[in-house]
Amino acid sequence: MSVTAPRRLLAVLVFSQVLSGAGLAAGITVGALLAEDLLGSTGLAGVPSALFTAGSALGAVAIGRLSRRRGRRPGLALGYAAGALGSLGVVAAAALGSVPLLLPSLLVYGAGTATNLMARYAGADLVPPERRGRAVSTVLFATTLGAVAGPNLVTATGGLAAAWGLPRLTGPFLLATAAFGAAAAVLGCLLRPDPLRPGAGGPPPHGTAAGSGARPVHRRQLGAGTAVMVLTQLVMIALMTMTPVHLRAHGHGTQVAGVVIALHVGAMFLPSPLTGLLVDRAGPHAVAAASGVVLAAAGLLATTAPSHAVPALAAALALLGLGWNFGLVSGTTLVTGALPPERRAAAQGLVDTGIALAGAVGGTVSGPVLAAAGFPVLALVCGALAAAVVPVALLAARGGGDARYP
Repeated sequence: MSVTAPRRLLAVLVFSQVLSGAGLAAGITVGALLAEDLLGSTGLAGVPSALFTAGSALGAVAIGRLSRRRGRRPGLALGYAAGALGSLGVVAAAALGSVPLLLPSLLVYGAGTATNLMARYAGADLVPPERRGRAVSTVLFATTLGAVAGPNLVTATGGLAAAWGLPRLTGPFLLATAAFGAAAAVLGCLLRPDPLRPGAGGPPPHGTAAGSGARPVHRRQLGAGTAVMVLTQLVMIALMTMTPVHLRAHGHGTQVAGVVIALHVGAMFLPSPLTGLLVDRAGPHAVAAASGVVLAAAGLLATTAPSHAVPALAAALALLGLGWNFGLVSGTTLVTGALPPERRAAAQGLVDTGIALAGAVGGTVSGPVLAAAGFPVLALVCGALAAAVVPVALLAARGGGDARYP
């Protein structure tokens, strides 16, 4: 196998992430607003986030198991195909005003968001341990273009939807249908050889002699990496989901919410190359601790920002995205290094299931908290939860090294 195969496969992953990023942004930008319109309650506005993150949890399990048995390519391609189907279902539900159709469609849409994040593990398969942080961050960075463009296309896609006789808020989900579908086609056709197969430069598949399972799982590092990603996801989803609702309640239009969310999503992915370099040089524990500090600062700024001060709220959401990025890249590096190659795919699926469930909890609880206590209280609680990431990272650092396998 040519030595250029890992680079070519990484390029395929990058291209698919550029496409899928636009689909990822749909639920973030208008999901809560669409639910508020269909369900008629601000307290239920967090339901879409809860549903598509719950769907992400189910998708992560399925993708992890399929990847372990068949490889990364079928797992990721089928995940994106499910995301496209779910997006189309959301459009149909909104057009028909059907809540019974909306709820399962959001669950299926979640599989696409799970796939977008799980692709980072495929990047880690292709490189040696000392470059793992940069490989993960490269795949995440590729999401930036589509993820930032998506929220800024709310008006344009809404106009297209209206021209087709559909509700304007379905526009981003029309974009998600095309974006996830294209990503599935790219991976299904071009991600060959599979990153989990020896010919691609990655680890041997389960059941081969080289993957005999003799290497132990480094449980402290696995637990720390999982905890960091779970906490950062819960905080990020809870605060991000209610921001468009908070903005609209204080007289700001959908386009303003789109810009704020675009800045947030950009901060989630754009700093990835720097984050990966920091993880590889300073170590994942240090970057994980930094994620807790940054997320706590985001919560504090959002708590104190006046409702009319859109720039201050946008800055808080940008910090929220940056802290999430620090936590995801560092946590992914810890989890991948803690697992022997033959156990990675299935275990990574379970880890991402926990991450998605944390997001579902954040999305479910955020609506009632906003309705009962207001946005500042929600932001303050999120900041306090984020601070717990710091001791988790520091305690794991005292327990040993990065436990990286060759």
